[in-house]
Amino acid sequence: MKKPKTKEKTAELLEETLRPKRMAQFLGQEKIKQKLEIFIQATQKRNEALDHLLLYGPPGLGKTTLAHLIAQELGVNIRITSGPSLERSGDLASILTNLKEHDILFIDEVHRLNKPVEEALYPAMEEFCLDIVLGKGPSARTVRLELPKFTIIAATTRIGLISSPMRDRFGAVFRMEFYSEEDLALIIDRSARILKVPTEKTVFLKLAKRSRGTPRIANRLLRRIRDFAQIKGQGIINLNILEEALEILEIDQMGLDKLDRDLLTALCLDHQGGPVGLDTLAATVSEDPGTIQDVVEPYLMQKGFLKRTKKGRMATPKAFKHLCLPMPKGQNALF
Repeated sequence: MKKPKTKEKTAELLEETLRPKRMAQFLGQEKIKQKLEIFIQATQKRNEALDHLLLYGPPGLGKTTLAHLIAQELGVNIRITSGPSLERSGDLASILTNLKEHDILFIDEVHRLNKPVEEALYPAMEEFCLDIVLGKGPSARTVRLELPKFTIIAATTRIGLISSPMRDRFGAVFRMEFYSEEDLALIIDRSARILKVPTEKTVFLKLAKRSRGTPRIANRLLRRIRDFAQIKGQGIINLNILEEALEILEIDQMGLDKLDRDLLTALCLDHQGGPVGLDTLAATVSEDPGTIQDVVEPYLMQKGFLKRTKKGRMATPKAFKHLCLPMPKGQNALF
């Protein structure tokens, strides 16, 4: 008897299905794709391992997907791990020694690597060797293991937390940008066809405007709106179903969700528009500072609702207007 699939497993399988299988199917990030195509072709002509790459940017922009596509284009295997899972240098050694020539090791959340693991990675990235310490005390000795020529592709949402020696060992560093509404509309169109959910063409751009410039959010909203269409409609996503679903999901016209609006409301009302420190603001909305800094603020700053200053976070006049709140006297003088 087969075990029923959990919701988490089903979501993972669905996310995997929506991911592009070829570089040509990867929409957006055109500048990065152009550079990668040249690097990949040059590497294949020289029959060498691709240089180490670092991808950074907000979550959900396709860093993991891009790593898989690079491996697919090169025709090599890819091993996946993350910074927190590499607790000791021995964990790193067990992975590196099992790699084959020109294979790719993808390290997610590389900024969370332990210092000993990071230092063990230096000679592996530069000289393709690994120094292992055997024993303890006076009898300890170092053994150098030769490694195959491999490629590390690392991803991070917080490049500022990566040490300079680590960052300098990557041959190329790419910043993943938020997607345009037109690119997101194409991604939603493709995902709707894969999910086999009939969708009116007018929906694609409307939903793209609510997706915060992020494909992961666009696909997640599409799956939830599909549920509304199935229960409250005829299984077809049209503008009426879209608006009703987004209203219940508390996504407004600018793509702001409840946490975004709570943050801006607290900043505008409780702190008179700021400036206010991150920790104070996080405590006001009962949210983790890291979540606010990495997940909430990038989009609010991109849309011009929030400004980071040396004194703290400030709400812009656009934020007061969006929330239909009057600006405190003297606040305009700060902009």
